[in-house]
Amino acid sequence: MSTVAVFGAGSWGTAFSVVLADAGNDVRIWGRREELCAEINERRENAEYMPGVELPPSIEATHDPEKAAAGADVVVLAVPSQRLRENLVDWAGALPGDAVLVSLMKGVELGSLRRMSEVITEVTGAGPERIAVVSGPNLARPIASREPAASVVACEDESVARGLQGLVHTRAFRPYTSTDVVGCEVGGAYKNVVALSVGMAVGLGFGDNTTASVITRGLAETARLAGALGAQQLTLMGLAGLGDLVATCSSPLSRNRTFGEKLGQGMTVDEIVASTRQVAEGAKSCDSILALAREHGVDAPIAEAVSAVLAGHITPIDMVNAFIARDTKAETD
Repeated sequence: MSTVAVFGAGSWGTAFSVVLADAGNDVRIWGRREELCAEINERRENAEYMPGVELPPSIEATHDPEKAAAGADVVVLAVPSQRLRENLVDWAGALPGDAVLVSLMKGVELGSLRRMSEVITEVTGAGPERIAVVSGPNLARPIASREPAASVVACEDESVARGLQGLVHTRAFRPYTSTDVVGCEVGGAYKNVVALSVGMAVGLGFGDNTTASVITRGLAETARLAGALGAQQLTLMGLAGLGDLVATCSSPLSRNRTFGEKLGQGMTVDEIVASTRQVAEGAKSCDSILALAREHGVDAPIAEAVSAVLAGHITPIDMVNAFIARDTKAETD
């Protein structure tokens, strides 16, 4: 049994806390709002983000970052990717100097174009042996409901990945290990952008042929960028690549696909943002992912089109027509 601090009381932070508790760990969740923490402690439920799920007794919530992190062997970070840096600056003094830092976030930082593990390194000074990521087809609600699922725990230090694997292995949650942190992070970030484009196609009324085509070409686009950054291509064929992509693009529970559907149905970005408290990471990170692809000379037509739709330069139907109108070539080019 270990003590684990989870910084982030949203949907995924709460669901992953359930996994950790089911695996036999003591879990302390840090929440931004005191009233939400009080609700978790008193009602054993996060009614705002995970209604109807009874939280195990080994989960405690607090608004105090020092209390959350005190004595933690592992610190899990589950905040929106574009707010990680500012939050880490606030928390840095509270984090134990020897704790393993685990990222659940799937995005690329605007401006710096840093992956989340790189942001963690810059702010905390932690070495690669103390930084891990968890990625896979892990929609929060089914995980919290203990539906069977698998994921990848990646760390450059394989022994650390194996230790974390044991920390989160339950009857319903099966983790695999990897040392390819880059591949897992790129797969997790890019699939959100692809899911936005799939959602737009669904919102426009197109069917399975269209969505399957976009998903498959999205995987190729993701693999091109990951390869340019030094990732292992097989990672993109596994749970953190194809698995996460399929789940996010196919499920109505996916925030990014839902965001895309609403765009396809004619809503504006501002209207969609105003209608929900949930964050669609693809909408936040698309421009930084596109900039990263351009920086490395990677062809990224889906990211380019999604970015143009989000900026209001083209419509979703323009995006679909542009895909079809592209020059033909061999599939493996």
